[in-house]
Amino acid sequence: MEVSSSSSSAAAEVPHYFLCPISLEVMRDPVTLATGITYDRGSIERWLFTDGHATCPVTRRALSPDEMDATPNHTLRRLIQAWCAAHQVERFPTPRPPLDSSRVAALIDGGDAAAALRGIKAAAAESDRNRRCVASTPGAIEFLVSVITKHSKSSASSSSFMEMEAMLDLDSPKTPASSPAEDALGVLYSLKPSERTLSQILETNPEFLDTLTTVLRRPSYRSRTYGILLVKAMVSAAMDPSRLAAATSDLVAETVRVISDRVSAKAVKAALHVLCRLCPWGRNRVKAVEAGAVAAMVELLLDEGSHRRVAELAVVAVDHLCGCAEGRAELVAHPAGLAVVAKKAMRVSLAATESAVRALHAVARHSPTPAVLQEMLAVGVVAKLMLVLQVDVGEKARLRAKEMLKAHARAWKDSPCLQAHLKASYP
Repeated sequence: MEVSSSSSSAAAEVPHYFLCPISLEVMRDPVTLATGITYDRGSIERWLFTDGHATCPVTRRALSPDEMDATPNHTLRRLIQAWCAAHQVERFPTPRPPLDSSRVAALIDGGDAAAALRGIKAAAAESDRNRRCVASTPGAIEFLVSVITKHSKSSASSSSFMEMEAMLDLDSPKTPASSPAEDALGVLYSLKPSERTLSQILETNPEFLDTLTTVLRRPSYRSRTYGILLVKAMVSAAMDPSRLAAATSDLVAETVRVISDRVSAKAVKAALHVLCRLCPWGRNRVKAVEAGAVAAMVELLLDEGSHRRVAELAVVAVDHLCGCAEGRAELVAHPAGLAVVAKKAMRVSLAATESAVRALHAVARHSPTPAVLQEMLAVGVVAKLMLVLQVDVGEKARLRAKEMLKAHARAWKDSPCLQAHLKASYP
């Protein structure tokens, strides 16, 4: 590799030991792993923390968690800077010392909560290493939770809300000021707290889910996105069935509203995960139906622009909601309910097909009024069930489809989809 001189057209050959083994560029901030191999800090931190590897790229030796913190190679950095000066190559600026827990603790203990939040936010935005450092500093997570709890409660007053928004600088001239609660939410989410950390938050702050429910009511789409992402993390990893069953009607309703409002693609997907996680427990299905979840799912499925994973989660949610009479009634009452669920079978994924057939089976089994059966025939449900029988979509889905066709053969006997040799076998 060659580096052009800043004062002449001559080129200087760079010593190979100045090059990072990953990027093959001159190291700006050389650091050495426990294996003795030196890398540029940015490259090795991306390899270890962003890409999720736990090995030394050169030696392939597995690294323990304690060995992932690289040691600055000051000698090599001085050699590189001296070489740059001798060859009239622009010198790299001396890197700032990496963030450590003592600096994070000093920010928190400084007595100025707004300044501490600004400092932590700036540090967390810089690198994965800084985020890990913040997350591992005793008291940092508790500080962020306290900011979220305090300012989310006080933001009910619009005047105090505006005052709090003015506490922090604008992210950019075109972006409105974010509130302390929103900044703390963003930082907390970016830290990707472990399951153990999330459990500790709920143990020490049992009302934190109520706080996040308050966040979901706010007009800021950014706050609602961070809020629902944290709710998803908690219900997915840190809550046992008893806590899931005790989810408040407000939490379920606000989760549904995130979907209805299409807050953001990321937020909608997270809200669908939350809904699918909550529905099997307690009376959460009924709570969701009362909040308008069935209509929200149908509208989402009608949107042809929805991502495949979003459509799959929406069909799974409909399946859960059809586990109660209220959910089935809402699906049947919606003009496009049965049609869109049938349409998504065999068009999204095997999981979506199984959920769609299970939802239709619940309706056909528990709500088989003549009007419902005729609607299923008219909107293409019967045709889709016949197709399910002919394609390998899983044994359970085929058995449910066959059961429905046999159980309602008399009502559907005039369907052109039922082939003559199949009709003959029906009573």
